[in-house]
Amino acid sequence: MIASDVDGTLLGPSESLTGRTIATVRRAIEAGVPFVLATGRPPRWIAPVAGPLELTGYAVCANGAVLYDCGREEVVAVHGLLRPELLHDIAHALDKALPGCRLATERVSTGADHEMRNFVIEPDYHNPWGDGEGRTAPRAEVLGHPAIKLLVSHRGMSSEEMADGVNALFDRDVDVTYSSSGGLVELSAHGITKATGLADVAERLAVEPGQVIAFGDMPNDVEMLRWAGHGVAMQDGHPQLLAVADEVTGPAGEDGVAQVLERWF
Repeated sequence: MIASDVDGTLLGPSESLTGRTIATVRRAIEAGVPFVLATGRPPRWIAPVAGPLELTGYAVCANGAVLYDCGREEVVAVHGLLRPELLHDIAHALDKALPGCRLATERVSTGADHEMRNFVIEPDYHNPWGDGEGRTAPRAEVLGHPAIKLLVSHRGMSSEEMADGVNALFDRDVDVTYSSSGGLVELSAHGITKATGLADVAERLAVEPGQVIAFGDMPNDVEMLRWAGHGVAMQDGHPQLLAVADEVTGPAGEDGVAQVLERWF
């Protein structure tokens, strides 16, 4: 089985798939090898990637919290929801530890309903990708429903600085990670990672972890690379990932994933 992160791994600076990567992934699929996306993206952001690659299998979304069927465009399983009581407790602690932070929650619908309303942000929430997505609502509404992850933004801090502060606060209640350095961290239920999501997929497909090759570039990929039989980091990846990788390939802008997979396909 092949597992790959999306942004910064399959997608380079152009934020689009190259012909070389598309062709290589399609050859792997034609050879009967499952190709699984493992991403922090929610289900609604999967189609633009799965479509060109002609993926009809699983995608691990929201850093392991959601298992999504690309072919049926349906959520298959949801793991580790954050309940409103916990979300409010976390928000109270964050206001003291990171004054000026702003919050958003990512929710999930079952079936084929993946509308933007599942992403709810409070006023002045800062998205480092600048995509303008999300429904703005008061904090009580943002935190008032179960969520697959809580996103914390701060315009005056890096993601690394934020993660250090948040990790010291919550320890075993939630897991903290980030996929951008632009002042945004993501909090998920403790123990829910891309690795746990991929373990679910591997069990469904009768694949052992030692038969998996995984690609990534940021700290939210660390557990995945450790779990897989062969973990590959992008050359321009975060130092935390480079430290645990079995191999380092070229950056996404140079088709680093394809460079490795072309050995076999």
